[in-house]
Amino acid sequence: MRFDKDQPFIFLSALLAFLGISLGVMVLLIAMALMNGFDGEFRKKLTVMNYPLTVIPRFYGAVDESLLLDLELNFPSMRFSPYVQSAVMARSGNKLEGGYIFGVNMKDEAKVNSVLHQAIEKSKLGKFDILIGKSLKDEFNVFVDDKVMYIFTNVEPGGLSVTPRIKRFTVKGVFDSGLTAYDKAYSYTTLESMQKMMRIPSNQYDGIHIYSDNPHVDILRLKEKLPVNVSIKGWWQDNLNFFAALELEKASLFIVLMLIILIASINIISSLLMTVMNRRSEIALLLSLGTTKREIKKVFLYLGVVIGVGGILSGIVFGMSGLWVLSSFDIISLPKDVYPTTTLPLDLNVKDFFLIVVGAFVIVIVSSYYPAKKASEVDILTVLRNE
Repeated sequence: MRFDKDQPFIFLSALLAFLGISLGVMVLLIAMALMNGFDGEFRKKLTVMNYPLTVIPRFYGAVDESLLLDLELNFPSMRFSPYVQSAVMARSGNKLEGGYIFGVNMKDEAKVNSVLHQAIEKSKLGKFDILIGKSLKDEFNVFVDDKVMYIFTNVEPGGLSVTPRIKRFTVKGVFDSGLTAYDKAYSYTTLESMQKMMRIPSNQYDGIHIYSDNPHVDILRLKEKLPVNVSIKGWWQDNLNFFAALELEKASLFIVLMLIILIASINIISSLLMTVMNRRSEIALLLSLGTTKREIKKVFLYLGVVIGVGGILSGIVFGMSGLWVLSSFDIISLPKDVYPTTTLPLDLNVKDFFLIVVGAFVIVIVSSYYPAKKASEVDILTVLRNE
């Protein structure tokens, strides 16, 4: 392992193998932490804006106040917020934006939506007052107490034609989810205002938003209690393709970056093969003195493992140091209108950590085995006769 003036390429090859494996492990650790971090941030944002669980009717009038009271009685650990919604076109000046307007009980909505909670606390909404997203506010360049016109998709007869329902709402607050698409598309007003606009009785709703700490389990409990005229869906059911694409991207990145370690392992093979060729006489002498082929194989296998494991440990140290630096200091800032966070989200889980370490170790073992095997197959008579 020491530098040999007569055979410098052996040392250089071993050094490149060490550095390559170290770099590969470091990059893999940071890349997987970033992928998990972004995945977690997207899940967190989508859980809030899509709500963990939502009860929806199978036909008109199925979701009413009696169902809401029954759910609150049977599931006291969950929080419920009834809503009425409509597809709308928001207009301010010459600008139009399509989206949805939700009529909610602000007190209940603040319990199920942490993003709206802050906006609701800062503003007091009355009839035909509204909360809009930051992206829509910036798009329309409106401020608190300004008016925004909403054109509803429902139409009503007027003389010889039909006209859409139009209502001007007063902006009373702004929320910021960090996701531009939701901030532009979603607006919130009082439940009474929407029930009047949609001409729905005060005890009828379009659905019920539910907050649950464990929605994947609670959805099964709720299904057992819900009547047949309503259904329930989880937030993940509307985003299956999105998270499947994230998982595929993560797996692809893992495989591609693992190739860095695989390429570095080629240097282990070349370094050990050169060592074997350079030490043929010593190997033959040891074999002639009684050393077994298995012991010779172990010597060179251990040599490859020392190079590889040293690179892995070094990569872990550098990778963890890089993660600490990135999480402790604001080195990289992300545009908020593109990503759900302005800082790099980092989350290295135990599963990914062990996959990286075990994968790198397997590559090192496989790379070291062939040169070790060749070392044990040295022909004693031929080598000693010639050397």
